[in-house]
Amino acid sequence: MKFLTRAGPVWLWALTLAAFAVQTDDYIVIGVLPAVSHTVQLSETATGQLVTVYSLTYALAAPMWALLPLRIPRRRALCGALTVFGAANFAVLLVDTYAPLMALRVLAALAAALVLPTALAAAGAEAPPQRQGRYLASVMTGLTGAVLLGVPAGTWIGALFGWRATFLFGGLLGMGALLLLLRTLPRAEAHAVPERKSLLDMLRPLLNGAVTVILVVTALTVAGNLAFQTYIAPFLSGVSGVSPTVLAVLLFCSGIGGLLGTQASGRLIDRYTPGRVFALVSTVFCGAILAFAGLWLVRPVPVALTAVLLVGWSAAAWAVPPSIQSLMLARAGTEAAAQAMAVQSSAVYVGAALGGAVGGGFLAADRGLIPAAAAGLAFLGLVIMLPAMRSHTADPSSKTNREVETETA
Repeated sequence: MKFLTRAGPVWLWALTLAAFAVQTDDYIVIGVLPAVSHTVQLSETATGQLVTVYSLTYALAAPMWALLPLRIPRRRALCGALTVFGAANFAVLLVDTYAPLMALRVLAALAAALVLPTALAAAGAEAPPQRQGRYLASVMTGLTGAVLLGVPAGTWIGALFGWRATFLFGGLLGMGALLLLLRTLPRAEAHAVPERKSLLDMLRPLLNGAVTVILVVTALTVAGNLAFQTYIAPFLSGVSGVSPTVLAVLLFCSGIGGLLGTQASGRLIDRYTPGRVFALVSTVFCGAILAFAGLWLVRPVPVALTAVLLVGWSAAAWAVPPSIQSLMLARAGTEAAAQAMAVQSSAVYVGAALGGAVGGGFLAADRGLIPAAAAGLAFLGLVIMLPAMRSHTADPSSKTNREVETETA
């Protein structure tokens, strides 16, 4: 029995909910940090390492999971990981000291590192011809929605019912995704590895120059985005003198722009090519960031103008991931989809760390230079990607298995 809606199969929305759950869980500590710090009797700086450890564990574990030569279908891997993810969050109700809480965050991150790349790989592999971009964009909507809705909702729940309820919320999101996937995700045994492969066999699809270029570009584009996004509050305060309340409204508008950009990117990818869409949205991103640099020179500027530009920047920033993921899948091939998405996820975290460091350095020197630094990183990624996009267009071997089957049918 197929479970379909006008917006797509229900299993696709289950994958989106899974992405929403693990992304929310990554940053959910931020909103309840003072309360957690009080309970474990440590400084907020030390308690904040719960976020750092989660991210670091994810970055290291994602490629490790994908490269293990195990015969596990994607459906079973997703459901098992979501079960562990939910249990790690529910177990927070039983702890009140730092060490076990840290251990549970590591366990949740280990599970999340399997969930998100596998969800993206499943969406790409199960997508019908000419809709891969939209399916990937749908899963990416879960990440945008986590920033826009998940983290604020978790913070609100923690304020009402205590910080442990925030983790309970994260666990319930994971369990909701698990139940939907058990009911709707196809039992595609073709997703299992047909034989126990060596590590070299698992790595071979990723050992080519184009994949390396895409990973470097992923890190640079994420770094460009995070260099600005991480320090957006002090920058907007300097540009338009926004209060905390106005900043919250601006960030909400930014989230709406991100949702629209993600969906638009998916449709453009299916209509044109991932390379062209990447070039387009990266150019728009650089233009929007440079416009912010221009506003700094004529500050203060009206909040309305800042809001419009912020929505455009966010839409372009969130339109980049589906295009670059489609490029990665095209280069690595469907059989290596899980490995490709996992390694690319690690590149995202590398880029996030680089962006935070670069943005912090420019914040200390002159916060007005942050947009120029962000645009420089993103533009460098675009320049590096252009030759790889040309070779992809000219190389028939870069087609995915699904594309080849469609042409020969």
